Order: sequence, then C-alpha cells, then structure tokens
Amino acid sequence: MSLFDGISCGQLALERSGIKIDTYFSSEIDKYANLVTKHNYPNTIQLGDVQKINNIDNIDLLIGGSPCQGFSSAGKGLNFNDPRSILFFEYVRLLEKTKPKYFLLENVNMKKEWQDVITSYIGVEPMFINSRLVSAQDRKRLYWTNIPNVTQPHDKDISFQDIAGDNWFCGSMRGRRINPLTNTRDDYNKDIKIKQYIECRKDNKTNCLTTVCKDNVAVRKRLPRQSVSNIEYRWLTPEEYEQLQTVPVGYTSIVSDSRRRTLLGNGWTVDVIVHIFKNIT
Repeated sequence: MSLFDGISCGQLALERSGIKIDTYFSSEIDKYANLVTKHNYPNTIQLGDVQKINNIDNIDLLIGGSPCQGFSSAGKGLNFNDPRSILFFEYVRLLEKTKPKYFLLENVNMKKEWQDVITSYIGVEPMFINSRLVSAQDRKRLYWTNIPNVTQPHDKDISFQDIAGDNWFCGSMRGRRINPLTNTRDDYNKDIKIKQYIECRKDNKTNCLTTVCKDNVAVRKRLPRQSVSNIEYRWLTPEEYEQLQTVPVGYTSIVSDSRRRTLLGNGWTVDVIVHIFKNIT
C-alpha cells in the first residue's frame, strides 16, 4: 500500500526491482496523478483520501512520502503545525494498523528536532540519500525504513549534459536586489528594484526539482549571476524532468506539460527507491 502515492513512483520502483505485486493499493487525491497512475498501471486499486482508509489489512509493504511543505526549507517552516505535514500521522496510524513486514517513509532533509519526532514514531533512524548519486539532480532526502542492509548507492556520475546536451548548464531564476556599485546582493535595500537574474550551479547537476519551473532553468553559459535579459535560457522540458527523476520518458505524457512538471517535482527519484527495495527478500 502506497500512501500519498503521486504518480506511483513506488510501483515503478517495485517493477524495476523485479518484485512481483499481487495487489497495489494507492492513496492519492490529486486527479492528475491518478490519471497518470491508471494510464501506466490500470490494475492499481485507488483508495482516495488517506484519512478515510480503515479496512485494509495484510499489507506486506507500506510506503509513502507524506507532504513535506511544513518541513521544507523552501516553505514557511511550520513543521507539524502545517496541516499538510500533519498527514504524517496518517502514515503512522496505518503503519500501526496494517503491521507490514516492510515499510518505507520518505521526506525532505529537515531540522534535527523535527527529524527526531518522526523517528520516535517510526522507530528507526533515517538514512540520508542524495539523488545525485543515481541521477543528474541534487535532491537531498531522508528515508526511514526497516528494510535491512541499505547502504549508499554507487555514484553513477550522471551529469545534466548527459540529459540536455553538452552545451546546456543548470541554474535558477531569482528575484534579487543587486547593488550597482558593488555588484553584490543588497536584499534589504528597498531603494533598489528587484530584478530577475539567472544564478548558475558550479557543478554539472541540476537543483532539486520542485513544482516551480524557475527553480531549474537551462542556460548556455555558466555564469555566477546574469540578468535574464542578457543570457540565453529555457525551462526544462517534462522529458528532462522524467529523466532527472529516473522515470521512463513519456510516463507522464497523458497530462499537460505544466501538470507533468508539477507531478514530477512532487515525486520520488525512482532509482533511489529501487536501490532500497533491492534488499527486500
């Protein structure tokens, strides 16, 4: 059973791991995510809202990545006061109810005090894994699991250029106040107008995929900071998003490009989950 299933990256990972599934229960309320799942895995039993699940037993594997907005550094930092992050306790409820042989919970890298609360409920310490080991994406995540002998993945040394081509680098678009005298950020100087700049990464990876396109843009020149009017850039394509999440190209093509980016930004890096699942006997 997969809670907060999204586009069923967990089902993809099980398939890629060679683990046969008799029944796959999915709990997801986003209709576009459910469309993608049904298109690729028509036998999925979709349960809808996690808060309404009460009659499922005999689960071998419980997986999920509860909404992370309350824990993310990109959010407001409300932690368990965020109504989305409170859904973590639905995972705990069903973990206690179904008593699966194996479980996996994923979330963002967060403050140790919040991490420890989750650990106290789940009963195991998390493992930190960065998707950059199996992908061209810098994506830091925590994984709580009782699957034994999970180690760090081997570094596949995949670059953004392997996906987008040799002449593309990754950056992000940011609104900044730049002091014209020093050419440095002057964030609190309200006399300086906010302008949009491209800030490039120093390595050959991308930033963490999110639901916001401007967090990842492809550029022709790798410069520390450049006005958007002075540099050639483009949005990443949905197919590049899929490759960065190690999802098959075209997997999300049943919905619009903007929906594809959002769903993939909310998803898992499949090959990280494959690496964890390989220890299931």
